[in-house]
Amino acid sequence: MEGQGLRDRSAEIEALGGVILGASFDPIEDNKSFADQQSFPYRLLSDVNREVGTRYEVLRDPDDKASNFAKRISYLIDPNGVIRKSYEVSDPQGHAEIVIEDLTKLLQ
Repeated sequence: MEGQGLRDRSAEIEALGGVILGASFDPIEDNKSFADQQSFPYRLLSDVNREVGTRYEVLRDPDDKASNFAKRISYLIDPNGVIRKSYEVSDPQGHAEIVIEDLTKLLQ
């Protein structure tokens, strides 16, 4: 899972000035329990009304068997709030490395 990869590399991302936030459609209590279980050092935000998910285009088609879950998409957002890169996460294990590389390039 990409969350575990980001967890494992979170110190490197933070050292570069990055901030990791996760989000799901789950309630706050479920996200807290999941974050504790996974030892995530970053926050998981709850978007139970799917307002943020709609704006970030992570909703699945209603016919999708996983329509209750957001698409696995990450965003690299600069300090001014501009999305610099989006990622459809297809390699959860290697995702953090790609983010670190792109964050490093963004800072140059």
